[in-house]
Amino acid sequence: MASGRLTPAPQTGRHWPSPVPVASPKEHLPLPPATGRPAHEQTKDVDPDMQPTEYIPAPTRAGGAPARILVSKVPAVTATFWILKILTTGMGEAASDALVRWGGIVAVAVTGLALAASFVVQFRAERYAPVVYWLAVAMVGVFGTMAADIPHFLGIPLWITSAGYLLAVLAIFAVWYRLEGTLSFASITRGRREAFYWAAVVATFALGTAVGDLTADSWHLGNLVSGFLFCGLIALPVLARRWFGLNYIAAFWTAYVLTRPLGASFADWMGGPTFRGGLGVPTALVAVLWGLAILGVATCALISARRRADGVDHPVATG
Repeated sequence: MASGRLTPAPQTGRHWPSPVPVASPKEHLPLPPATGRPAHEQTKDVDPDMQPTEYIPAPTRAGGAPARILVSKVPAVTATFWILKILTTGMGEAASDALVRWGGIVAVAVTGLALAASFVVQFRAERYAPVVYWLAVAMVGVFGTMAADIPHFLGIPLWITSAGYLLAVLAIFAVWYRLEGTLSFASITRGRREAFYWAAVVATFALGTAVGDLTADSWHLGNLVSGFLFCGLIALPVLARRWFGLNYIAAFWTAYVLTRPLGASFADWMGGPTFRGGLGVPTALVAVLWGLAILGVATCALISARRRADGVDHPVATG
């Protein structure tokens, strides 16, 4: 035991006690069984890329003891995650239109400050906090729509802005991967990885906004048809993963981009004028309705998470 590693108990017929794990909250993925195999072989059947755990082991010190425990700053990728993501895009689209019509450049400035404040709170958080995280995502949805619409208002063709935002997304991913060695959603912890993650979120929101406007306006498909189009497209990464073995990370980020035009198309259809095929609902009311849906889903998810975590102690760090 001088090396700090556990060695198999000798087969003497005596019952040796199992080592007590540091933490095993119910909501986390189970640790791989101690099979005596190397760690990289024990975890090869676990798919951490799309299902992050709250506690991520850091590199070990000499002797095998963990130097610290890194805490995930993002939620697990579940059906609730995707529902909330789509709802925040629709709410952001409607809220952006309503605010710009009401307050113009002042509304844009105030929304930008609100986004900055939400980022400050998110980056200061020690771990994933549902309210803080989804507030930041919602603010990205609102301000990101405002920012992404600026080139369109300036007369720049949508295919050019779509290509430009695509290049921005690819550049962020390239630098992120070069410096961190992974784009995995499961690896988002405090520090540089979190900064890269939120940069990618903002860029993908802008890309999705431009692509959604491209199909609805430039291609003259309309908002409702565009919404159904993206419903079909967002299923492709899932099918490609299931049938063709598409990498989890590629599937995740492809679907992530597509959530933006999907939610925004239906929100624009609800708020669009009837003579253009819309429902004619005031955009402010559309934003409120989507916001209430977000609040309902998030509340249910928060209650469920607290029930699972009831009675479990979550250590922040260990020496």
